[in-house]
Amino acid sequence: MPSENRTALLQGIRDGMPICIGYAAVAFSLGIAMRNAGMNAFQGFLISMLNMASAGEYAGVQVIAADAPYVEMMLVTLIANARYMLMSTALSQRFSEKTAFVHRLFVGYSITDELFGIAIAQKGYLNPFYYYGAMLVAIPGWSIGTALGIIAGNILPSRIVSALSVALYGMFLAIIIPPARHDRIVAAVVLSGFALSWGAQYLPYLKDLTAGMKTIILTLLIAGCAAYFFPHQEDPHET
Repeated sequence: MPSENRTALLQGIRDGMPICIGYAAVAFSLGIAMRNAGMNAFQGFLISMLNMASAGEYAGVQVIAADAPYVEMMLVTLIANARYMLMSTALSQRFSEKTAFVHRLFVGYSITDELFGIAIAQKGYLNPFYYYGAMLVAIPGWSIGTALGIIAGNILPSRIVSALSVALYGMFLAIIIPPARHDRIVAAVVLSGFALSWGAQYLPYLKDLTAGMKTIILTLLIAGCAAYFFPHQEDPHET
């Protein structure tokens, strides 16, 4: 391995360690949810290893718990993870034209918000080995954390398991509250999501749908209306 690739790999491992720790904590709560859905530690580990997406995984777990059809699971995870397609497109522009397709393919395996953040912040062209280094620590943190959450859920008393199940919702609140405080449109979208999700339990036709189908319909409806009525205005000074 050339010295520059080795240096990039070690830097990626260093920058990925805080992400690994954070992933382990969040994945632990996800493991509790998986345990409540009847999964064992190996199944949870494998799912997290193959699908590093907190919201997408949680949505998929709810569909599995409801014994919904595969088509519904596909649509739910597609919508929940749609932002990664945009991240992949943006990240692909940071590679040199000489970067081999196989490197782009392996990097695309693990596009997450946090890994995208540290990668896009790198100056100049992105060395794929930097991303590999971050993946080397982030992926085990997420996968092992999920398995440990399931194991703990099988050992701990039911009251503690119930309390830990709330932690995942706390993570989602931590994601949406900061931007909602600084943007009234985002705040309105979040509140609309809460209100319509509650109303969907009682509205005709919607109340009889599964949780996954409600998620699909409300996500498309709310996001579509927000994009149409409040389009994002690009800064002409952005490069």
